[in-house]
Amino acid sequence: MLSVRLNPWNEMYRELNRMREELEEFFGARTNGRRPTRESFPPLNVWEDDAGFYVEAELPGLSLEDLDISLTSDNTLVLRGERKEPQTGQGQWLRRERTYGRFERTVTLPGPVNADQVEASFKQGVLTVRLPKAPELLPRKIEVKGG
Repeated sequence: MLSVRLNPWNEMYRELNRMREELEEFFGARTNGRRPTRESFPPLNVWEDDAGFYVEAELPGLSLEDLDISLTSDNTLVLRGERKEPQTGQGQWLRRERTYGRFERTVTLPGPVNADQVEASFKQGVLTVRLPKAPELLPRKIEVKGG
């Protein structure tokens, strides 16, 4: 006769792990970042200074031909592209944490942009977009005249 010892906590631990994985999948980078989702790819940094707004996107393994950048009339930067899935040949995956496929990220900027002077560069897998502020947003010195 086979005797199996049951631990009542095993099922609860399995269920908790399953729920944790689902929450990580749902919230993406807002949890511990171990499971990025299509909604959180590419990871972005966005900041501004007196002269303009800046957007950095991490795009490892992407070529410029697979990337489309546009600026809409409501000052929204749109990054679209596709990261192609690498082939393993005759091997099989042991772990897959990188996401593949089509992506789209949008960033609505807090002010108008001088669209004619937007610049983008792509170095070592990092896309940097510089969006100069429209003249009406730039700080200007006001001259005070004496009476």
